[in-house]
Amino acid sequence: MTSAQVFEKFVPLAAVDYCVKLYEQFGFEFKVKKARQTKLGDYRFNPKTNKHTITVNNDLNEYAFLVTYLHEVAHLIAFKQYGRRIAPHGKEWKKAFIDVSVPMLTEKVFHRSVLKALNKYFRNPGASSCSDPALHQILKQFDQPSEKILLKQIAIGETFQFNQKSYVKLETKRTRSVCTETISKRKYLISDVAEVIPLNR
Repeated sequence: MTSAQVFEKFVPLAAVDYCVKLYEQFGFEFKVKKARQTKLGDYRFNPKTNKHTITVNNDLNEYAFLVTYLHEVAHLIAFKQYGRRIAPHGKEWKKAFIDVSVPMLTEKVFHRSVLKALNKYFRNPGASSCSDPALHQILKQFDQPSEKILLKQIAIGETFQFNQKSYVKLETKRTRSVCTETISKRKYLISDVAEVIPLNR
């Protein structure tokens, strides 16, 4: 399967050529991964092999997939320009994310409602699209129907299922929640943007 055929499966058709261009220009390894509960995608550099790798989850809708892909490409661009001694989502990455995304910010690529939310988001992009409630809500509207919700939507004291186990949410920290696994009674910190299934609603 060619790189274009891969992108045709996951991003808006109007964005395919641009995604392929970035892939060829920066020469990274690109992998589409099964859904991960704690992240939508990631960028890694292996100094031993001098290889750059970008991954994106396969369960994202076409708009969320494209935003995540550009997010990770921006990490690579910032790394190449400034090295590794920069904040992961600092001003260098934000500039790279905005610059690499601008060519895609048109109604040919994004639905009008998503484009409006993106233009607002890019005034000061955060570490994740999930960190912007308005953008996240707009993007979720284009998901396939699912019984899953984000952990941050679970109330304190409610029970939920995560990775085939049930938990009770005890308290919320900055970006994660303290939860007790119902069988072992062990406590865990779980990301507030993890997708879970509510059990007592």
